[in-house]
Amino acid sequence: MILILDFGSQTAHLIGRRLRQLGITSEYVNPEEALEKVKLGNYTGMIFSGGPASVYEEGAPTVEKEIFELGLPIMAICYGTQLMAQLLGGKVESGSKEYGPETFTVGQDNVFKLPQKSSKVIMSHGDTITILPESFEVIGTTSSVPFAAFQNVERKLYGLLFHPEVDHTEFGLEIMRYFGEKVFGEEVKPFLLDPKKITQDIKETVGNKKVICAVSGGVDSTVAAFLIGKAIGKRLIPVYVDSGFMREGTTDAVKYIFTKLVEADLVIVDAKKRFLDALKGVEDPEIKRKTIGKLYIDIFQEQANKHEEATFLAQGTIYSDVIESKGSKHASKIKSHHNVGGLPADMKLTLLEPVRNYYKDEVRELGRISGLPEEVVMQQPFPGPGYAIRIRGEVTQPRLDQVKQADQIVIEEVKRAGLYEQVFQCFAVMSGAFSTAVKGDGRSFAEVVAVRAYESKDIMTSQWAQLPYEVLQRISSRIVNEVPNVSRVVYDITTKPPATMEWE
Repeated sequence: MILILDFGSQTAHLIGRRLRQLGITSEYVNPEEALEKVKLGNYTGMIFSGGPASVYEEGAPTVEKEIFELGLPIMAICYGTQLMAQLLGGKVESGSKEYGPETFTVGQDNVFKLPQKSSKVIMSHGDTITILPESFEVIGTTSSVPFAAFQNVERKLYGLLFHPEVDHTEFGLEIMRYFGEKVFGEEVKPFLLDPKKITQDIKETVGNKKVICAVSGGVDSTVAAFLIGKAIGKRLIPVYVDSGFMREGTTDAVKYIFTKLVEADLVIVDAKKRFLDALKGVEDPEIKRKTIGKLYIDIFQEQANKHEEATFLAQGTIYSDVIESKGSKHASKIKSHHNVGGLPADMKLTLLEPVRNYYKDEVRELGRISGLPEEVVMQQPFPGPGYAIRIRGEVTQPRLDQVKQADQIVIEEVKRAGLYEQVFQCFAVMSGAFSTAVKGDGRSFAEVVAVRAYESKDIMTSQWAQLPYEVLQRISSRIVNEVPNVSRVVYDITTKPPATMEWE
């Protein structure tokens, strides 16, 4: 087993996921408890994760230096690499910021045995190592960072400033395999997801109670509900709350899923007015998400009150929701997902989240293995708060109508170009910015619509989709001509990191 020290990186949990893909078991620990843990355990090595802090800041998470003298191999990533360098006599300073894709060039001996010497890696750091500790050698560089990877083979210490655990690092899994086999001495073997184990856990947890299950028609909540249905049958009560913020056709899709695919008594709650009223005057994204989260819970509790045995609330929460809502001790809160950080503190229902520790691609595979059709598991994701977080500023009915119309145009044109299945997600955003336009030889000062389309597997990293110019032109022309009070259209070409998937 490998011990992973979690310094709060948004992708720390992905390290274990990549090891799991290789059939290697791992365990997480907070760095403050690592020395005692590793002395008591039977570990083959340690991995230091990245994190949001700077190693030279007061109160930054750290480890005892003794940990480097235990003789166990250590693979450090990003913040973990900087911490190791600093504790062993190197120097870390602010500078050489890298956020997003960079070209990594491995040294002459190609230590990782990669298919090529240069490859794309994902960086996310504002600090850099300016002086290496004594007896360490450089094994890889980028254009702006001379110490992007280094090692001390004798002491079995290795540092990577980039993130091999993320999907958009080109040979990330190969690098993880190298460390698993060659450094930690682990046996790499096939790993298969097991939905039967999940359903058995659900049976044991729920017992003879009923489960109120929040469903939205999206893949995460559908897979969660499907697994729960397999475990407890008719004691599953799926509840779809029509907030008015979902895409056209969502209600019909939910009805199809929970009449044709899942045997359950679907409850549909019309709450469009309640949601608009609750968001009146709200502009701050965090308050918006928490307001939406609380209202959802209120409605689910109302439904649970109708069933004496309904003590559980099931959600399709996945791990990307958790970590962005500050899912570990040293993590930063990026946004309060309505189903995690947006939940009220005084909830009466017990949460049941069967896919909480999985990523989008794994959830899709769980659904596929369990028998859900491809058109359900491969649909584009849509946020739980819906269009409310694609409207920068206050959500009003006119702006809601605008974003729905603009979003439909984006989808229609991407589908028309035959590209809909090739992008992970595509949508429009009412930006809240205004600009001057000329319409009918007259001046117009109206809102700017942003369009975002990107490619991803697990939502943890993304690359913006390089849609053809003619597709972008059709989208732009239609939006400024068909959507009222719009001045221009801009295309978001930002990767994750540094951007998040949604604007709010």
